[in-house]
Amino acid sequence: MASRGLILLTFSLSLLLLSCSSTQAQLSANFYSSTCPNALSTIRSGIRTAVQRERRMAASLIRLHFHDCFVQGCDASVLLDDTSSFTGEKTARNNRNSVRGFNVIDAVKSQLETLCPGVVSCADVVAVAARDASAAVGGPSWAVTLGRRDSTSATLAAAEANLPSFNDGLDRLVNLFGTKGLSARDMVALSGSHTIGQARCATFRGRIYNNGSNIDANFATTRRRQCPSAAGDGNDNLAPLDLVTPNSFDNNYFRNLVQRRGLLQSDQVLFSGGSTDGIVNEYSRNGRVFSSDFAAAMVRMGSIEPLTGSQGQVRRVCSVVN
Repeated sequence: MASRGLILLTFSLSLLLLSCSSTQAQLSANFYSSTCPNALSTIRSGIRTAVQRERRMAASLIRLHFHDCFVQGCDASVLLDDTSSFTGEKTARNNRNSVRGFNVIDAVKSQLETLCPGVVSCADVVAVAARDASAAVGGPSWAVTLGRRDSTSATLAAAEANLPSFNDGLDRLVNLFGTKGLSARDMVALSGSHTIGQARCATFRGRIYNNGSNIDANFATTRRRQCPSAAGDGNDNLAPLDLVTPNSFDNNYFRNLVQRRGLLQSDQVLFSGGSTDGIVNEYSRNGRVFSSDFAAAMVRMGSIEPLTGSQGQVRRVCSVVN
């Protein structure tokens, strides 16, 4: 009986591995080469225009991909509006009044629907948009594997449970990324996207007013000028995550951490005497290594639990189910 149980267990594991391999095999860089050959150029043009109009949009589009993939996998669930049957992800505490770029994705998707109706998924648009946004501000590019399909539901509870917060500690971040199959090095590299973009006063008030030892005093004083100490006052005032080169994708984010000038608590914990200090030091000295690792981590993140084949659907409008 024991031998039979072992055989059944081995067979079950083999089926699981075969299923995972099959799912990954359905993603490919040339997925739309025959069904929508101008898909990638259309997305690239739309993203370049959006970033030229507003430089901050590059950070928003990279973050949108991140917040999509960490909840239910890379399935465009973050784009869905609430319905009578589910409350979606947009109002989760780490998305509400924060995640943006929906209008850019909608505009690109509309163009694609004119070119090749019902072919290019919203999930793939989000993934390619993140890559093109990075390239538009001097960051790395990478080959995006395609063929994701869109979910037909979203859940607020999953977003609340799976998205990292601005005040998370190092252990929480390492564990959270680990549950998605990403290493601590991936986590540090992906956090480097904070070399561009902005954050709301409400997310860093506690750090700049707590008089802690892990923050540069002059940096804290500078940040206080646009972020009042009273909770609720100036909550939505924005400050660049990288005070030095806020609109360029480079490794200054890591240099800032070494100097104790990380804006968010979840930034500075990456360099606070813990296990990731060495990675931060390496990236602060070598921007090429950071760029290479960031691109590789984005590819791995973009492969988190995609819907493929007959799963899900290709939504015609990204905010609603067909």
